[in-house]
Amino acid sequence: MEFLPLCRADMEARGWDRPDFVYVTGDAYVDHPSFGVAIISRVLENAGYRVAILSQPDYKSCNAFREYGKPRLGFLVTSGNIDSMVAHYTAAKKRRSFDYYSPGGEMGKRPDRAVIVYSNRIREAYGDVPIILGGLEASLRRFAHYDYWDNKVRRSILVDSTADLLTYGMGENILLRIAELLNKGVPIKKIRDVRGSVYLCKPEDPIHYEVAATFDYNELKTDKRRYAEAFGIQYKNQDAINGRAICELYDGKMLVQNPPMPPLERDELDRVYALPYMRDYHPSYRAAGGVPGIEEVKFSITHNRGCFGGCNFCALAFHQGRTVRSRSIRSVVEEARKITKLPDFKGYIHDVGGPTANFRYPACEKQLKSGVCANRKCLAPKPCPNLKADHTEYQHLIEEVEALPGVKKVFIRSGIRFDYLLQDPSDAFFRKLVRDNVSGQLKVAPEHCSDGVLACMGKPSFAVYEKFRKKFFEITKSVGKEQYLVPYLMSSHPGSTVKDAIELAICLKRNGYAPEQVQDYYPTPGTASTVMYYTGINPLDMKPVYVATDYHEKQLQRALLQYNRPQNADLVREALTRAGRTDLIGYGEECLVRPANPARKSAQGTKHRTPVKSGHASSHYAKQTQKKEAASKHSTSVKKHSQGQKKRKK
Repeated sequence: MEFLPLCRADMEARGWDRPDFVYVTGDAYVDHPSFGVAIISRVLENAGYRVAILSQPDYKSCNAFREYGKPRLGFLVTSGNIDSMVAHYTAAKKRRSFDYYSPGGEMGKRPDRAVIVYSNRIREAYGDVPIILGGLEASLRRFAHYDYWDNKVRRSILVDSTADLLTYGMGENILLRIAELLNKGVPIKKIRDVRGSVYLCKPEDPIHYEVAATFDYNELKTDKRRYAEAFGIQYKNQDAINGRAICELYDGKMLVQNPPMPPLERDELDRVYALPYMRDYHPSYRAAGGVPGIEEVKFSITHNRGCFGGCNFCALAFHQGRTVRSRSIRSVVEEARKITKLPDFKGYIHDVGGPTANFRYPACEKQLKSGVCANRKCLAPKPCPNLKADHTEYQHLIEEVEALPGVKKVFIRSGIRFDYLLQDPSDAFFRKLVRDNVSGQLKVAPEHCSDGVLACMGKPSFAVYEKFRKKFFEITKSVGKEQYLVPYLMSSHPGSTVKDAIELAICLKRNGYAPEQVQDYYPTPGTASTVMYYTGINPLDMKPVYVATDYHEKQLQRALLQYNRPQNADLVREALTRAGRTDLIGYGEECLVRPANPARKSAQGTKHRTPVKSGHASSHYAKQTQKKEAASKHSTSVKKHSQGQKKRKK
C-alpha cells in the first residue's frame, strides 16, 4: 500500500510511461476518505486506471501542468474540499491568514476561482485534451449563480473554465462511467447521457432526458425574480428518481444538466471505504508541519451520506442530495479497527458521523420509490407524519465500535439533528449519547430563537430546541455528569432584523450563555438562503424576505449576539435605541448593556452587576466555555465535508 504518484519521479518508479488521468487539486494531497480527491482517485485505481496527483501546482504558467505529460484519458480538476473563495475570504470579504488544506496552513497555494484557472492553464499546455471538473466548487457553481464576492450573477463555471464536462454531487459512479466511455474511445464531446454530469452543446442539439425548464443567462443576470424561480426549479429536480434535466442558454450555446446519478447503496459505500487509503497526508509535507485539515478527521469515521434536514443555508441538498444512505455496521467497525492500528492513535474515536450524525436511512419508505418530496421538508416546520425516527441501528453501530480492543471512547461531534432525535419514541439512544458519547459539550444547531428567522432557515420552531435542551440536562443530571450544550448561532441570516437579534440576545442572557464565536451569515453558491440574500425572495415559495445587506446593520446584529463584550457596548446601545428597546439599557437584571454615561448610574444599580443566570447551563459553564468554544467553528463548512467538503451542515 502506497500513496499515488505526486510527481513524475513517483510515476516513473511505478514503471508508467504516462497516467490515464492527472488529478489536479487545489488542496495538498491527503489520502484519507474524508477528502474527495482520495476517494475518486482510489475508486479509479481500483477499476484499473492509472491516476497521478497534481497538487497545488504553480498556476502562474502552464509549465507545472506538464509534470506528467499528456494523460491518456484526460485531466480531472477540483479546487479541493471547499470552494476556493470560501477558503480564501471571510464573510466580511477579508483575506484569511490560514489555509487548513495547505502544508503548514500556508495561504496562497491555490488561486481564487481555482477550477477556472487550472482549466485554462491545462488548455494552454495541451489544447483539446479532455478536462472534467468535479468537487464542491464545480458542483455548486454548475448553473448561473450569485457570487457574493463579485456581487453579481456569474455564468456557470463550466462556461468560464472551457472544460468539457462537469460532474456534480458524489462522483464515484459518474466518473467510472465517463472513464469507461473514454477508455472505449468515445470522444469527450460525445458523452452527453451520463447522469450527474453537465455539458455544453448547441441549442438545437437533442437532449437525452426530459427537460424541466430552460433559462437564458442574459435574463437571469438582470431579473432577480426570474433568478429565484430558476433556483426553485433546480432545487426541486435534484433527486435521482424524479429529477429532470435543466438547461441554460449562453449566447449561442446551451448548458445541459442531466438528472442526478443515484446515490451509492450500502454495498457500494462499503466497497468505497474499504479501499487502501494511507489515512494521512503525503510525507513530503512533514517538513512544513503537515496538513492541518487532517487533524479534525484522522480518527473520525463517516457512516452516512445525504441529509433530509433541508436547512436553507446548507449546500448539501444541491451536492449530496436529500436522501440518506449509510454504510453497514461491519464496514464502519472494520474502518475503526484500522484506525486503532495507526501509530498515533490514543484510544479515542473523535466522531462517527457525517452530514448529520444520527441519520442512517431515508426519511420514509416513500423516498425509496418516489424520491424526496419537491414541495415540503421532512422535519420543518413540523416533522412529516411519514417520518421514520429510529436510532436503534446507529446505537448498535456505536456500541460495536466501542467494543473494539484499543478503543477507550467514541465521541459524536459532527452534529446531532435534535428535532429528529426527539421524534424517536425511545429515548435509549439519547441516554446513551449523554452518558457515553459527549466530550463535555454537545454541539447542536438551533441557529436562532426567532421563529420567523428559523422559518427562513428551514429550521423547526425554537420551542423544539427548548424541549430538547430541557431533556438533555435532565438526562445529564440523572447520569451524574456536568455537561453542556454548545449551540451554533448565526447573525444576519435573511429574515433576521435587528429586533430578531435583540430577541436572541435576551434569550442568550436568560439562559446564561455567552457565545465566544458567532457566525455571520455567509452567502455561498448553491443554497436557497443565498438566493434570498441576493433577491429578497424565498425561492422555495417565492415570498418576499427581509435581508440585512448593509454592513453596519450586520455589525449591529452580530454585536447583539455578543452583547456582554465591552467592545460591543456602543453598537448594542445603538441597536437597542434604533429598535425602541432602551428599556434594555441600564443596570437591571434584564438589561443587556449599561448606559454610555456612568454618571447616570442609578442608586439601585450602583453596586449591582447583572449575574449570569444558571438556568440549565450553569454560571460555571458561561465562564469556562470561552476557551473550550474557540475550537468550535460554526461554518457550513469549513468544518467538513468529509465526503467532499467541510461545510457546515445544519
